[in-house]
Amino acid sequence: MKKHFWKLEYSITLFVLLGFLMMFVPVRFENYLQARFITKWNDRYEKAEYMFNVINAQVDDEILKSFANAKNAQEREKLLTQLIKPYMRLHQTERLPRRYRTRFLNGSKVPKNSEFYFNDLYFSDMQIVGIKDLQGKALFMMMFDINGVLLPNTWGRDIFGIYIYDGGIVEPFGYSENMENLANDCSKKGLGLFCSYYYRIGGEFRD
Repeated sequence: MKKHFWKLEYSITLFVLLGFLMMFVPVRFENYLQARFITKWNDRYEKAEYMFNVINAQVDDEILKSFANAKNAQEREKLLTQLIKPYMRLHQTERLPRRYRTRFLNGSKVPKNSEFYFNDLYFSDMQIVGIKDLQGKALFMMMFDINGVLLPNTWGRDIFGIYIYDGGIVEPFGYSENMENLANDCSKKGLGLFCSYYYRIGGEFRD
């Protein structure tokens, strides 16, 4: 009788431990992945910042004239692409998998009419890079899917972005926002765009 009771008690303890592991391990693994994404993003940002500093130092009147004479956004994007190609080894994506769809952090898809939807995508060292001409204060913006075609393809998880200003100045999305706005956007209820800056200053993800 005691032996049977011991087996029952042992089985219950084992099931409890397994249940605990099933709840705990995915959370730890997700945190580990996010930490890796953030490390890769910080590295990518620093390389982009250095790249545009170098490009700005080498820009001559001929290049500036080419940008000024460009007829449309597509031509300006093409010119910028040619400038950064030697540094990032960009090559045009021939065909992205159908499953590649970018999402915001709250789970919603990025619609094609969104400012943060990129038509022109390139491969670069297993990453996906998007380039977009802007008509506002910033000259261009870029997105970096640091995980390439692999999931989650989500802003604030493995997708981050920068603005490029005159003089080769680079700023991450959200750089002008206050801490409350940064934290709210970089949560499951937000879009995840401001995570680009929030994680740069040591912010932590909010559930």
